[in-house]
Amino acid sequence: MRRRPPPGKSGRVLFPAIRWDPGHGFASEARGIDVALELGVGGFIVFGGPATAVVELTAALRARSAVPLLIGADLERGAGQQFFGAVSLPPAAAFGAIGDLAATRRAGEMTGREARALGVDWVYAPVADLDAEPENPIVGSRAYGADPAAVAAHVAAWIEGCRSVGALACAKHFPGHGRTVTDSHLALPVVTAPRPVLEADLLPFRAALEHGVDAVMTAHVAYPALDPGGGPATLSPAIVTGLLREQLGFRGLVVTDALVMAGVLGPEQDEGQAAVRALAAGCDALLCPADPERVAAALESARGRAPSGVRLVEAAERVDEAARRVVSPHPAQWGRAEDHDWALGIAARALQVVRDEPPPAARRIDLLTIDDDVGGPFPPGPRTWFPAALAAAGHTVREVPAVDPAQRAIVALYADIRGWKGRPHVSTAARARVREALAVRPDATVVLFGHPRLAAEVPGDALLAAWSGDRVMQEAAARWLTDRSR
Repeated sequence: MRRRPPPGKSGRVLFPAIRWDPGHGFASEARGIDVALELGVGGFIVFGGPATAVVELTAALRARSAVPLLIGADLERGAGQQFFGAVSLPPAAAFGAIGDLAATRRAGEMTGREARALGVDWVYAPVADLDAEPENPIVGSRAYGADPAAVAAHVAAWIEGCRSVGALACAKHFPGHGRTVTDSHLALPVVTAPRPVLEADLLPFRAALEHGVDAVMTAHVAYPALDPGGGPATLSPAIVTGLLREQLGFRGLVVTDALVMAGVLGPEQDEGQAAVRALAAGCDALLCPADPERVAAALESARGRAPSGVRLVEAAERVDEAARRVVSPHPAQWGRAEDHDWALGIAARALQVVRDEPPPAARRIDLLTIDDDVGGPFPPGPRTWFPAALAAAGHTVREVPAVDPAQRAIVALYADIRGWKGRPHVSTAARARVREALAVRPDATVVLFGHPRLAAEVPGDALLAAWSGDRVMQEAAARWLTDRSR
């Protein structure tokens, strides 16, 4: 039975999160889904789950909703980043490193095609930020690189691929998150660069607009050179309306970054107040409200005050228009072997040998895993693909808590960019564990599942840098090591 949305447009601009629970699946979100559908939300953002369960979820959401839905997901690294069974892709920095725009376009096409097959039509990618600041704790390998023109070319290619299969693309995080030294999940970053410097950050976004990007996500970052008021871009009329809408001429959907992030929630402002301000600033879609009912009530309460009422109607109409443009899910399957093989080939091309070349993998391997990505509200992905790929190649792998001086060893160090982690570097504790392992076996191979520049922080003569801990990078690193042993 379809549910009827309440009067007004307040719910229509909300996009709550639905998260997979390993113990209960999507059933743990049942009450929140009921509330959201009663509010007449514009859609959802989905995190995690097996691909088959996601197909069932998205079909059920659309069947139950009285209004068309937009269902999105963070798929910067392919649909496999979130959904088990879909194809995992290397991070943007790996594509930037190999400099193959055709590969980037195919990555966008593959991501959009698999997303649509799962019932996800709005992809929160590509990242259009520059990797301009090595101290940045939240961009790093998520960006295509530091050169504005090169990043712009990759952003354009990815958008072309994604849109070619009917998925909606979303460039983020406007007007550029690349110069921050604070994680906006944890606090409000302030970029003090002057306007001429920030113009370089805008180049990838200009390219995105020129190539018809459907949506732009705002940054919870302050830019005094763009808005002396000092608030985050998400809440800034000068940045959202003045710069993005009026100066750059964008007419598509503007979506906030998640409303649960500290960068948009000050000590004297709850998410309802932030939502009202974001809408007034020019945002159309409010992502990840923790309490959709309270946020909807705040928006309804503000409707009588100009410009909130006009803006709410305008934003809801933009959501409606985007939802109407989405057609039925793409019939293609996900997780095709040929797509995975292609992604694995790209990952292999992006691997970087740092310092000396690691020796061929021994037939018997002790594997010490050092995970520097634990902590925060959400766990990192599985670390099982690397040992599984080594074993599949015929190696005997023993996972150990410490290195044995009598046994050849591999040290797998996971040091990726993650929300709420708050740092771009390898922790002191993780570096100490690598040193301890190398003191026992100086010939141990270190595989860094993180940005290659972090190799400067990691001891060891033989080091292979693999950009990230995604499945495809784990498998590519294992294949590289095992192929050399034959």
